[in-house]
Amino acid sequence: MDYRIIRSNRKTIGLEVKPEGVIVRSPRGLTDQSIAKFVQEHRGWIEEKQKIIQERAKSMEGVEPLTMDEIRKLANQALKVIPERVRFYAPKVGVTYGRITIRNQRSRWGSCSAKGNLNFNCLLMLVPPEVLDCIVVHALCHR
Repeated sequence: MDYRIIRSNRKTIGLEVKPEGVIVRSPRGLTDQSIAKFVQEHRGWIEEKQKIIQERAKSMEGVEPLTMDEIRKLANQALKVIPERVRFYAPKVGVTYGRITIRNQRSRWGSCSAKGNLNFNCLLMLVPPEVLDCIVVHALCHR
C-alpha cells in the first residue's frame, strides 16, 4: 500500500485517507518500520475509507460544481438568514455570542471560537431550514 509520510513534532501517529492517497502523520522519531507496521495494522480501515471515497466520487459524476457567482449569492443570502436564526436561538439556549462570519468551507458547517465568534458555511443555504437550525443551535451550545 502506497502512502506519504509527514513528520512533525506531534506525539501520536495518525492516518488521513484522501482521494489523492493515504497520508501518515507521524512523530519525528518514529521509524519507517514502525510506520509501515501501523499502516499494515490499519489496512482494513484504510481500504474501507478508500471505498467510501470512490463511491462518493462516483455519486458526484455529472454534478457541476457551483460557480463563484453562485457561491457569492449563497453567502449574501446566508448573511441575512443565519444571523436572524442565531438571534432567535441564542436567548433560548441562554448564551451570548460575538461576531458571525459566513465562509465557503470544505469540511465544516459551523464552528465557534474561544472568543465566542460564530462561523458558518454559506452552503447551509442549500439545506432544509430545520437542518440549518440544528447547526445554529449546535454552534451556540459550544458557548
